[in-house]
Amino acid sequence: MKRAPAARLSELETARSQYGPGCAARVERLLASLRGQTFPDAESLAAFHDTLLFLRAFPQSRKVVILTEALLGNVGQQVKALRDSGADLDLFESEEFSGIAGTEIRDTFTYEVARWLAQRFPRDLRVNWDVDAQSRQMSSSLPQLLPLLADDCLVEADTPYLEWLSSAAGGADRILPWLMQRLESSPRTILEKTAWYDALKIEVEWELGESAASRTRARRNPEAFYYHNAPLIQRKQVSLEEELASPPLPVRKLSRREGEQVMDFVRAAITVRYRELYGTTRGDGGHVVEADVGRGVHIFLWGLPPERRLPVRGYYAGLTVKNGVPINYIEGIGLFEWMEVGFNTFYAFREGETAWIYAKVLHLLNQIAGITCFSVYPYQIGQDNEEAIKSGAFWFYRKLGFRPGKPELMALTEREEARIAKTPGYRTPARALRKLAAEHIFYETGDGPRGLWDRFATRNIGFVVERHMAEKFKGDPGRMRQAAVASLARELGIDVRKWTPLGQTAFADFAVVLALVPEVKGWSSREKEQLAEIIRAKLGASEVEYLRLTQGHGRLKQVMLQLGSVE
Repeated sequence: MKRAPAARLSELETARSQYGPGCAARVERLLASLRGQTFPDAESLAAFHDTLLFLRAFPQSRKVVILTEALLGNVGQQVKALRDSGADLDLFESEEFSGIAGTEIRDTFTYEVARWLAQRFPRDLRVNWDVDAQSRQMSSSLPQLLPLLADDCLVEADTPYLEWLSSAAGGADRILPWLMQRLESSPRTILEKTAWYDALKIEVEWELGESAASRTRARRNPEAFYYHNAPLIQRKQVSLEEELASPPLPVRKLSRREGEQVMDFVRAAITVRYRELYGTTRGDGGHVVEADVGRGVHIFLWGLPPERRLPVRGYYAGLTVKNGVPINYIEGIGLFEWMEVGFNTFYAFREGETAWIYAKVLHLLNQIAGITCFSVYPYQIGQDNEEAIKSGAFWFYRKLGFRPGKPELMALTEREEARIAKTPGYRTPARALRKLAAEHIFYETGDGPRGLWDRFATRNIGFVVERHMAEKFKGDPGRMRQAAVASLARELGIDVRKWTPLGQTAFADFAVVLALVPEVKGWSSREKEQLAEIIRAKLGASEVEYLRLTQGHGRLKQVMLQLGSVE
């Protein structure tokens, strides 16, 4: 008797995490039995889809890869069949299950994401207008682009904005590309363009169809696949200490052309999941590196172009690909040897060697940028993040060796560890996990002192600067910058007027901080020369040299730590 689809799907979900003798054949049989199978609702189709994706990334055999690709190739048609039947497809709009072939992505994308979509997928986009909600902003913004619109919208209550836009663009379906073209050709800065566009809150609908941008079809295949014939690596098998002490990972720098291809791949992978990172939207395709870390895992890492960099911290973002399938993204923001690292594995792959891959990411950041103090954002362990509380995310990091920075939270951690050891089956209560998620946690390696960064935050430096501006310059940022630049330039013996506009901005960012530090006058000539090199490096080809140079300037580090550790 043929088993019901639900039973076979359940069996496949169980088999996907089984590796070893006989497991490949079992998965192959299950996949073969599901050929031509249709599913009655979005829930079962989504579960089937994500099980196939997991197996595509973590296959037991070559045949599993072939079968999963064939079955995934039919998902878009199944979505269409469900839609035609009138089934509820709201599930596909959730962050967890979005991006499947045949579905749509609807969002008020930021200007730069919307521009990228309009450039790459112009025929697949539609705009959903809510004129009632947007009319006030339209009356302020659109007269800049539409001659004589002010004669209508400033005095009439029923201005037909879409008719005005359609008339100017040459058709309703041309409005979005027309807006983008007008913005692109305007003399506004990128920040001004972003502010203008984002204020309109334009909802864009992206029909994925059978696009390679969908989760279903997104691939960047390696030269050779990795097949799992033994159980996946578990967290308890991973030692960060051993990983960070292991030989360097093989790294290659991509050409600009390949780097831009990777950035397009990354932007699609993030956007179809209703996410956006500063570094994926604005990443520098000219400086992308790839690390082949083994087991079919490739980590791509990149920085920001000089004009988009942060004032003080260095920034890196990344994407991990497993057997060609994107499985998580990375964000690293740091200063000196310290870096806050965000590591987010996509829902479908959270049972797939996450701890081992995370260890490889930290190894790569240590190798490339000299990072020895890794910090995790409170959000990642549960602050305003109930999903992380339910999953016990704090313990994922703690069992890898991370520790809370505050003594009282370290004491709570040790009490909970004692309870876990004493009481079989004990689980830390949610209220305790929320307390533990209130602050950053840290992992430190190397021979340096521990705990230096426990109370540090760059926003603390910003707060000190703002108070200084209020007290000494009556809140005038222009006066403060002018005075700070003149003072630091005099100390360093630099004519900043000869620097590029971007260089002058970078110099000013450091100057407003160091204006708070009269001890700079007493620094040695070499220390002042090194400071000038650091500021110039902020605009270098990548921020690796910048971070490396800061690690060699003990006086600057001491200053930044003092300012940033004020509570």
